[in-house]
Amino acid sequence: MKAYGAEFIGTFWLVLGGCGSAVLAAGFPGLGIGFVGVSLAFGLTVLTMAYAIGHISGCHLNPAVSVGLWVGGRFPAKQVIPYIVAQVLGGLAAGGVLYLIASGKAGFDVAGGFASNGFGEHSPGQYTMVAGFICEVVMTMMFLFIILGATDKRAPAGFAPLAIGLGLTLIHLISIPVTNTSVNPARSTAVALYVGDWAVSQLWMFWVAPIIGAVLGGLIYKFIGSDK
Repeated sequence: MKAYGAEFIGTFWLVLGGCGSAVLAAGFPGLGIGFVGVSLAFGLTVLTMAYAIGHISGCHLNPAVSVGLWVGGRFPAKQVIPYIVAQVLGGLAAGGVLYLIASGKAGFDVAGGFASNGFGEHSPGQYTMVAGFICEVVMTMMFLFIILGATDKRAPAGFAPLAIGLGLTLIHLISIPVTNTSVNPARSTAVALYVGDWAVSQLWMFWVAPIIGAVLGGLIYKFIGSDK
Protein backbone atom coordinates (compact mmCIF):
# COMPACT_ATOMS: atom_id res chain seq x y z
CA MET A 1 0.00 0.00 0.00
CA LYS A 2 2.89 2.38 0.66
CA ALA A 3 4.02 2.04 -2.94
CA TYR A 4 0.53 2.86 -4.22
CA GLY A 5 0.37 5.87 -1.91
CA ALA A 6 3.73 7.03 -3.22
CA GLU A 7 2.51 6.73 -6.81
CA PHE A 8 -0.62 8.71 -5.91
CA ILE A 9 1.41 11.54 -4.37
CA GLY A 10 4.05 11.46 -7.09
CA THR A 11 1.52 11.68 -9.91
CA PHE A 12 -0.32 14.39 -8.00
CA TRP A 13 2.90 16.42 -7.98
CA LEU A 14 3.62 15.75 -11.65
CA VAL A 15 0.19 17.03 -12.73
CA LEU A 16 0.11 19.94 -10.30
CA GLY A 17 3.64 21.02 -11.16
CA GLY A 18 3.57 20.38 -14.90
CA CYS A 19 0.01 21.25 -15.82
CA GLY A 20 -0.07 23.92 -13.13
CA SER A 21 2.88 25.70 -14.73
CA ALA A 22 1.09 25.58 -18.09
CA VAL A 23 -2.23 26.87 -16.76
CA LEU A 24 -1.01 29.42 -14.25
CA ALA A 25 2.41 30.62 -15.41
CA ALA A 26 2.99 29.94 -19.10
CA GLY A 27 0.97 32.81 -20.47
CA PHE A 28 1.36 35.35 -17.69
CA PRO A 29 1.56 38.77 -19.40
CA GLY A 30 5.16 39.86 -19.88
CA LEU A 31 6.57 37.26 -17.49
CA GLY A 32 5.16 33.96 -18.76
CA ILE A 33 7.47 30.95 -18.70
CA GLY A 34 6.40 29.69 -22.14
CA PHE A 35 7.15 26.28 -23.64
CA VAL A 36 10.64 26.12 -22.14
CA GLY A 37 9.40 26.78 -18.63
CA VAL A 38 6.60 24.23 -18.88
CA SER A 39 9.03 21.65 -20.27
CA LEU A 40 11.38 22.25 -17.37
CA ALA A 41 8.53 22.08 -14.87
CA PHE A 42 7.49 18.61 -16.02
CA GLY A 43 11.10 17.45 -15.88
CA LEU A 44 11.54 18.86 -12.38
CA THR A 45 8.45 17.09 -11.06
CA VAL A 46 9.86 13.73 -12.12
CA LEU A 47 13.38 14.54 -10.93
CA THR A 48 12.23 15.65 -7.47
CA MET A 49 9.85 12.73 -7.02
CA ALA A 50 12.44 10.22 -8.24
CA TYR A 51 14.63 11.24 -5.30
CA ALA A 52 11.66 11.47 -2.93
CA ILE A 53 9.82 8.21 -3.67
CA GLY A 54 12.04 6.23 -6.04
CA HIS A 55 13.08 4.00 -3.14
CA ILE A 56 9.44 3.43 -2.19
CA SER A 57 7.62 2.75 -5.46
CA GLY A 58 10.18 3.18 -8.23
CA CYS A 59 8.54 6.52 -9.14
CA HIS A 60 6.62 5.49 -12.26
CA LEU A 61 3.98 8.28 -12.12
CA ASN A 62 2.72 7.11 -15.49
CA PRO A 63 0.66 4.10 -16.65
CA ALA A 64 2.77 3.83 -19.81
CA VAL A 65 5.94 3.65 -17.71
CA SER A 66 4.49 0.87 -15.55
CA VAL A 67 3.53 -1.09 -18.67
CA GLY A 68 6.90 -0.46 -20.31
CA LEU A 69 8.82 -1.56 -17.22
CA TRP A 70 6.74 -4.74 -17.10
CA VAL A 71 7.49 -5.44 -20.77
CA GLY A 72 11.16 -4.73 -20.10
CA GLY A 73 11.21 -7.29 -17.31
CA ARG A 74 11.63 -4.79 -14.48
CA PHE A 75 8.17 -4.83 -12.92
CA PRO A 76 5.76 -7.60 -11.88
CA ALA A 77 2.54 -7.95 -13.89
CA LYS A 78 0.37 -8.21 -10.77
CA GLN A 79 1.24 -4.64 -9.76
CA VAL A 80 0.59 -2.93 -13.10
CA ILE A 81 -3.15 -2.34 -12.64
CA PRO A 82 -2.94 -1.16 -8.99
CA TYR A 83 -0.16 1.25 -9.97
CA ILE A 84 -2.24 2.62 -12.85
CA VAL A 85 -5.25 3.13 -10.58
CA ALA A 86 -3.11 5.02 -8.05
CA GLN A 87 -1.57 7.16 -10.78
CA VAL A 88 -4.89 8.10 -12.37
CA LEU A 89 -6.45 8.95 -9.00
CA GLY A 90 -3.43 11.06 -8.03
CA GLY A 91 -3.62 12.91 -11.32
CA LEU A 92 -7.35 13.57 -10.97
CA ALA A 93 -6.84 14.90 -7.45
CA ALA A 94 -4.20 17.31 -8.74
CA GLY A 95 -6.50 18.35 -11.58
CA GLY A 96 -9.15 19.19 -9.01
CA VAL A 97 -6.76 21.27 -6.91
CA LEU A 98 -5.51 23.06 -10.03
CA TYR A 99 -9.10 23.78 -11.07
CA LEU A 100 -9.86 25.31 -7.66
CA ILE A 101 -6.77 27.52 -7.87
CA ALA A 102 -7.25 28.54 -11.50
CA SER A 103 -10.94 29.34 -11.03
CA GLY A 104 -9.95 31.96 -8.46
CA LYS A 105 -9.12 34.30 -11.35
CA ALA A 106 -11.94 36.23 -12.99
CA GLY A 107 -12.68 35.01 -16.50
CA PHE A 108 -11.13 31.56 -16.07
CA ASP A 109 -12.72 28.98 -18.37
CA VAL A 110 -11.66 25.36 -18.96
CA ALA A 111 -12.69 25.87 -22.58
CA GLY A 112 -9.26 27.44 -22.95
CA GLY A 113 -7.83 23.94 -22.75
CA PHE A 114 -6.73 23.59 -19.11
CA ALA A 115 -3.40 22.08 -20.36
CA SER A 116 -5.25 19.26 -22.11
CA ASN A 117 -3.64 17.23 -24.88
CA GLY A 118 -5.11 17.35 -28.35
CA PHE A 119 -4.66 17.00 -32.08
CA GLY A 120 -6.05 18.77 -35.13
CA GLU A 121 -7.64 22.04 -34.15
CA HIS A 122 -6.79 21.30 -30.52
CA SER A 123 -3.07 20.83 -31.19
CA PRO A 124 -1.05 23.95 -30.22
CA GLY A 125 0.51 23.88 -33.70
CA GLN A 126 -2.54 22.46 -35.50
CA TYR A 127 -0.86 19.10 -36.17
CA THR A 128 -2.94 16.22 -37.52
CA MET A 129 -4.03 13.15 -35.60
CA VAL A 130 -1.49 11.01 -37.48
CA ALA A 131 1.35 13.40 -36.67
CA GLY A 132 0.28 13.51 -33.04
CA PHE A 133 -0.02 9.74 -32.80
CA ILE A 134 3.45 9.18 -34.26
CA CYS A 135 4.91 11.84 -31.99
CA GLU A 136 3.39 10.32 -28.84
CA VAL A 137 4.51 6.80 -29.76
CA VAL A 138 8.10 7.82 -30.51
CA MET A 139 8.47 10.19 -27.54
CA THR A 140 7.16 7.58 -25.10
CA MET A 141 9.35 4.91 -26.66
CA MET A 142 12.43 7.06 -26.09
CA PHE A 143 11.30 7.92 -22.57
CA LEU A 144 11.12 4.25 -21.65
CA PHE A 145 14.48 3.61 -23.29
CA ILE A 146 16.00 6.38 -21.16
CA ILE A 147 14.36 5.07 -17.98
CA LEU A 148 15.46 1.50 -18.53
CA GLY A 149 18.99 2.53 -19.45
CA ALA A 150 19.43 5.01 -16.61
CA THR A 151 18.16 2.52 -14.01
CA ASP A 152 20.16 -0.42 -15.35
CA LYS A 153 22.35 -1.92 -12.64
CA ARG A 154 25.36 -1.28 -14.88
CA ALA A 155 24.62 2.45 -15.16
CA PRO A 156 26.33 4.99 -12.84
CA ALA A 157 24.52 4.93 -9.50
CA GLY A 158 22.55 7.94 -8.30
CA PHE A 159 22.20 9.76 -11.62
CA ALA A 160 19.02 8.13 -12.96
CA PRO A 161 16.65 10.89 -11.72
CA LEU A 162 18.71 13.52 -13.55
CA ALA A 163 18.71 11.58 -16.83
CA ILE A 164 15.00 10.80 -16.60
CA GLY A 165 13.98 14.33 -15.57
CA LEU A 166 16.08 15.94 -18.30
CA GLY A 167 14.81 13.36 -20.78
CA LEU A 168 11.23 14.34 -20.02
CA THR A 169 12.16 18.01 -20.35
CA LEU A 170 13.60 17.37 -23.81
CA ILE A 171 10.53 15.38 -24.83
CA HIS A 172 8.34 18.36 -23.92
CA LEU A 173 10.58 20.78 -25.78
CA ILE A 174 10.07 18.68 -28.90
CA SER A 175 6.41 17.82 -28.66
CA ILE A 176 4.46 20.56 -26.86
CA PRO A 177 3.68 22.20 -30.22
CA VAL A 178 2.36 18.89 -31.58
CA THR A 179 0.07 17.51 -28.85
CA ASN A 180 0.83 19.63 -25.78
CA THR A 181 2.84 16.55 -24.79
CA SER A 182 1.26 13.63 -23.03
CA VAL A 183 3.53 10.53 -22.99
CA ASN A 184 1.49 9.84 -19.86
CA PRO A 185 -2.17 8.71 -19.86
CA ALA A 186 -2.66 9.72 -16.22
CA ARG A 187 -1.49 13.27 -16.94
CA SER A 188 -3.86 13.49 -19.92
CA THR A 189 -6.84 12.09 -18.02
CA ALA A 190 -6.18 14.37 -15.04
CA VAL A 191 -7.14 17.50 -16.97
CA ALA A 192 -9.28 16.15 -19.82
CA LEU A 193 -12.07 15.06 -17.50
CA TYR A 194 -12.40 18.61 -16.16
CA VAL A 195 -12.59 20.03 -19.68
CA GLY A 196 -14.93 17.38 -21.05
CA ASP A 197 -16.15 17.78 -24.63
CA TRP A 198 -13.29 17.56 -27.18
CA ALA A 199 -10.64 16.75 -24.55
CA VAL A 200 -12.48 13.57 -23.54
CA SER A 201 -13.29 12.60 -27.14
CA GLN A 202 -9.59 12.80 -28.04
CA LEU A 203 -8.35 11.19 -24.82
CA TRP A 204 -8.22 7.71 -26.37
CA MET A 205 -5.09 8.65 -28.33
CA PHE A 206 -3.26 9.70 -25.21
CA TRP A 207 -3.77 6.25 -23.74
CA VAL A 208 -3.19 4.17 -26.85
CA ALA A 209 -0.14 5.94 -28.33
CA PRO A 210 1.91 6.23 -25.10
CA ILE A 211 1.26 2.59 -24.19
CA ILE A 212 2.30 1.42 -27.67
CA GLY A 213 5.42 3.56 -27.38
CA ALA A 214 6.18 2.21 -23.91
CA VAL A 215 5.86 -1.40 -25.11
CA LEU A 216 8.23 -0.66 -28.00
CA GLY A 217 10.70 1.06 -25.68
CA GLY A 218 10.61 -1.86 -23.25
CA LEU A 219 11.14 -4.41 -26.00
CA ILE A 220 13.95 -2.47 -27.68
CA TYR A 221 15.89 -1.93 -24.45
CA LYS A 222 15.34 -5.55 -23.45
CA PHE A 223 17.04 -6.55 -26.71
CA ILE A 224 19.79 -3.94 -26.86
CA GLY A 225 20.49 -3.64 -23.16
CA SER A 226 20.47 -7.33 -22.28
CA ASP A 227 23.74 -8.46 -20.72
CA LYS A 228 23.11 -12.02 -21.88
